[in-house]
Amino acid sequence: MKVAWGLDGAGHLLGECVEVLLGLPSVDLYISRSAEEVLSLYSLKEKIDDAPTLFIIPPQGLTFSSAGRFARREYDLLVLAPASSNSVAKFVCGISDSLTTNLFAAAGKSKVDIVVLPTDTAEEIDSLSPSGWVKVFPRRIDLENVSRLASFEGVTVGKTVAELERVLRER
Repeated sequence: MKVAWGLDGAGHLLGECVEVLLGLPSVDLYISRSAEEVLSLYSLKEKIDDAPTLFIIPPQGLTFSSAGRFARREYDLLVLAPASSNSVAKFVCGISDSLTTNLFAAAGKSKVDIVVLPTDTAEEIDSLSPSGWVKVFPRRIDLENVSRLASFEGVTVGKTVAELERVLRER
């Protein structure tokens, strides 16, 4: 199975998702400009850059032309993990103006299954920031968007890294 994985600027669960990503046999990794910054902040950039199982697709211009790989059926699955509340809101509203939102739209239009691990999945979250642990309190709209996304055809929403791993094992 050929997997595409997209990273946006989400920091919550990033380290855990990178571990899952590195455990897969082969992945095309799409890294947004904001993801590049966050990977550096969390000291994960070198780990990604040195991974032999990853083919890294660097940030692109405004057209995101590599999203056309979904229409050519080059991928069997798109994983967006972790996905920020901004990306999830755009997925739900059909907005495609960033790398990950374009990947989401292209996969959906090509009937490629999508797995999303949103950062905002509970009313209170303990999150590891670059400077230590913090409490995060997602807004009601963020939690509602996660719920809406879970109703999309062809989209599986995980609420934990363990769920993400389970979904990937099942595929």
